[in-house]
Amino acid sequence: MDKAVKKQNYSAPALEKGLDIIELLSDQETGLSQSEIARALGRSVSEIFRMLVVLMERGYVAQEPLSDRYVLTTFLFEISHRIPKIRRLTAFAGPLMRAMVNTVKQSSHLAILASDSVLVVGQVDSPGINNMTVRLGAKIDLWSTSSGRVILAHLPGEEVDDYFKSVPLPAEMNEDAVRKDLQKIREKGHEVRDSFVVRGIVNISAPVLDHSGRAVAALTVPHIEKYHDTITFEDCRLELIRTAAELTKSLGGGVYIPDS
Repeated sequence: MDKAVKKQNYSAPALEKGLDIIELLSDQETGLSQSEIARALGRSVSEIFRMLVVLMERGYVAQEPLSDRYVLTTFLFEISHRIPKIRRLTAFAGPLMRAMVNTVKQSSHLAILASDSVLVVGQVDSPGINNMTVRLGAKIDLWSTSSGRVILAHLPGEEVDDYFKSVPLPAEMNEDAVRKDLQKIREKGHEVRDSFVVRGIVNISAPVLDHSGRAVAALTVPHIEKYHDTITFEDCRLELIRTAAELTKSLGGGVYIPDS
């Protein structure tokens, strides 16, 4: 059966309009007005108004009182955490991350792959004054984050090939070079590298593995160098690797052995 015909037979216009609004607002830091949403989606203002009323009643969208702009709430994020796999992951990770952060005095976040991006599903601030944090629920470019690279490095080759085909590399990146980086990460078991987005930050990232050695998440510390710090960078690196291994163990994973 022709895909276009099949899609037409099973279309749900009202649902599609609602999903279009949610996807549009997901990329907007400050929200959009009703007319801006209608214009962006090529819909009438009355169509958009009816959908927004329903989405607000269900808690997916809220209207800012001062600007009347519409923004997504955290409800979708809350729903994602009801998924047993993520709920189990974050439940085990929380205490381990807090213990690690209290030891190394650096912030940490836990991330998974979500479609073509990296999604931050856990985040703990440093107990110190200075913090480098990544917002809980943030979606980050797959190729421009240590979390994404560490996860990809510990996935089956055919899955990695699919990501190279479906998710474009940034203009400054070369596929052969990225593949070599992934191989080095796989061999070493973790990554230490300068942040892709903040100068002076060094990412330490290690995978969280399942029983087969496949990465289900990545644990990362965006390390800040502080004057008179009694905890060395090496202390932090080893503590993060130990914590990721402990989380792996909690999820039923074992010691990961790279392919020969």
